[in-house]
Amino acid sequence: MKSAKPYVVIPLVLMLLAFTAPKEVNKRVLKEVEKTFEVVDFALQPITIPNDLNAQLPTKISGENLYQITAGNAILGYAFFDQAPSKTANFDYLVLFDDTVKIINTKVLVYREEYGGEIGSKRWLKQFLGKTGGDRVNPETNIDAISGATISVNSMTRSMDNLLQTIGILQDKGHL
Repeated sequence: MKSAKPYVVIPLVLMLLAFTAPKEVNKRVLKEVEKTFEVVDFALQPITIPNDLNAQLPTKISGENLYQITAGNAILGYAFFDQAPSKTANFDYLVLFDDTVKIINTKVLVYREEYGGEIGSKRWLKQFLGKTGGDRVNPETNIDAISGATISVNSMTRSMDNLLQTIGILQDKGHL
């Protein structure tokens, strides 16, 4: 068996060591923003939060998960992209807010489990529409359960409630 040439192996190793997750927003997120806001030309500016404030937030803002959506000089709204745990894996979800920071769209982008994918249905997700930083959500009081998707329902609802609390705090502190 021949050994690989060093001029082939070294660049490959360097590429693997330098690889990090892309900082740009996923294509599915961009497509959903275009569809929801009915725009093609827009910008997503990451929102960063001071470390001391971020430590107090139920949902941490990383500079890569909360974005302000603008078209020209107008603020269209905000996009939040994150993962939540299901039984054995995580699923990716997106929450879009209007310019008053009210939820106008939610979408499960990638669900990686065999069971529980029903949380991605528009019918179930519409329960979050219209919610703001002053609202709380809970599967025992105001969010419908789904048979066979208990873990995912609880996880998504907990994630959404933490996000709504975070949005409320950010609004109170003047960051949104």
